[in-house]
Amino acid sequence: MNLPQDYIPILIQATVAIGFVAFVLVVTHLLGPSKKTKNKVDNFECGIPEQGNARIPFSVKYFMTAILFVLFDVEIIFFYPYAVNFKEMGVDGFLAVLMFVSFFMVGFLYVLKKGALEWDK
Repeated sequence: MNLPQDYIPILIQATVAIGFVAFVLVVTHLLGPSKKTKNKVDNFECGIPEQGNARIPFSVKYFMTAILFVLFDVEIIFFYPYAVNFKEMGVDGFLAVLMFVSFFMVGFLYVLKKGALEWDK
């Protein structure tokens, strides 16, 4: 049974993380340069002056591949609790993971059937 005091370490860790981020944002803003000149505001890419318009269209396939990679990569994160506790979870845990895998395999087969990963078309 989980008690409220069991969550105190998580709250402390979250508070420290958020506090650190806030501290770094404030300190970098105060210590960073504040004088904006034309040279500081200009785009800089490998020392080569800019050419043309940066708004050239990208293929939707590129973005689909990136989004699908992130989607299926994030799902792998959910395997870690099972990998750590698979003995304690027993058959119920195994069935839950099997159901989880079947859900994203159906999604993956849907993506393959729609041709989202085919670059030749």
